[in-house]
This record gives sequence, C-alpha cells and structure tokens, in this order.
Amino acid sequence: MNPVSELFEKIDASIIKKVNLIESSYARYAARAILACLFLTLGTAIAFGTAMKAEEVAPGSGKFLYAFMFSWSLVMILFMNAELGTSNMLYMTVGVYRKKINIKKASKILFTCILFNLIGGIFFGYLISLTGTFQNLPADSFMFTSLADKLEKTTLQIFVEGIFANIVVNTAVLVSLRMKDDAGKVLAIIFIIFIFAFLGHEHVIANFPAFSLGYFASNGAMATMTASNLIHNLVFALLGNYVGGGLVIGMTYAWLNNTSTDYVD
Repeated sequence: MNPVSELFEKIDASIIKKVNLIESSYARYAARAILACLFLTLGTAIAFGTAMKAEEVAPGSGKFLYAFMFSWSLVMILFMNAELGTSNMLYMTVGVYRKKINIKKASKILFTCILFNLIGGIFFGYLISLTGTFQNLPADSFMFTSLADKLEKTTLQIFVEGIFANIVVNTAVLVSLRMKDDAGKVLAIIFIIFIFAFLGHEHVIANFPAFSLGYFASNGAMATMTASNLIHNLVFALLGNYVGGGLVIGMTYAWLNNTSTDYVD
C-alpha cells in the first residue's frame, strides 16, 4: 500500500466535499462560485483604487500597491470557502488521476465553477463600477492603462503568463493546506500571490471582474476592449491556467506522490 501524505489526504477530502456539494445542491455550489468573484471584485477594486491614488503621489508606485492589495482576494476566497475555477483545475485533475472522481463529474464541477465565476465577475464588476472611486476616471488612469496592456498581449504571452499565474495560485493553495496557523496562511498567501499580481500575469478568473469593472467604469469607451480582444485574452489565459494549475502543479505532484517509496510530499 502506497503511503499517502497529509497534504493529499486534505486534497482528496476537498474533492469529495465538492462532489457532495454539487450533487446535493447545485444552486449552493453555484452560489459559492459567484461568491468567489465577489471577493475577487473587492480585491481588484481596492487594488486599482490604491494604485490610482499612489500614482498621484508617487508615479511608478501603483504597481507595488496593486499587487499587495490584490493578494487579499485569495485570502478571502479560501477563508470564506468560495469556489474558484483556477484552483479547481488542480483539484479536478488530481481527482481524476487519483480515481476519486470520474472525468464527467470533474468536467461538470469545473465548467459550473468557471461559468458562475464569470457571472459573479460581471455582476459585481458592474456594481463596483457604480461606486464613487470609479466615477469619471481619466482615460490615462492606472486601471485603464493596465487593462489596455492586458488586451494588447500576444497569444503566446497570454498563454505563458497564464501558466505561471496558476502555478503561483495553486502553490499558494497547497501551501495554505499544509499550514495549521491562520496568520501564517495569510502571510504565505499574500506574498505568494504578490508574485503573479506584480508581474501582471494572466489569471482568467481575476480577469472576469477586472475587465467588467473597466468596461462599465469607462462606459464602454476603452478602444482596446473589443469582443475579439476579450475572447482572445480569456481563452488563452484559461488554457494557460489549466496547464499551470492542473498539469504542472496538480498532475506533477500527484504523480510524484504515486509511489511505493516512503517519501511523500
């Protein structure tokens, strides 16, 4: 019998909980996916809000504050038990590999999660756009220029950045699973998520509220925010995120721990 690490016992338990939740109440599972983008929208809003203020005082400082404040999004998602599509890429891939769930059920959970993440991102992005911070922003504000840069990236850049973004996110998820102290979890999540947020890598779920907020706050006036640019970014970020979270982290570590030796992670 192969040894099973405490980490993979927790992953297996999380997969079973997700299956039980969606089978017992699809609506409740969908609500948790929508809530994930409530927290992402709040994190995105405070990140852009602080960055824009910082740029007024010290040009060039906005990126640092954006990355730090955005990092709190995953803290809220994990501590509030919301369902995030990019972390489910890891859970569902590991679940299929370890035969805890079949492909059909895994696909249903992942599709449902991403769909309702999208719905939550659009809905809460719209609501946040109605608040004072995002009224009458200049066209050269940090938020609009940052979003325009995202939408002008090449296919290869989006895909590769998507890989690294979800490597970072799922590393934060796994590190938090291994830690018992809540304060330690918070610090670990913040400093790990800071990596992809500062580097500006592409996270498809985070882009749902970010693009929605930008669209509604600009009243649809952003020249680069076309349907083709949005689809291009989201599709290749999604593919890159799956490779990074589902294969590089999820599948690799599941394979590494599928061994008859005493060594497990």
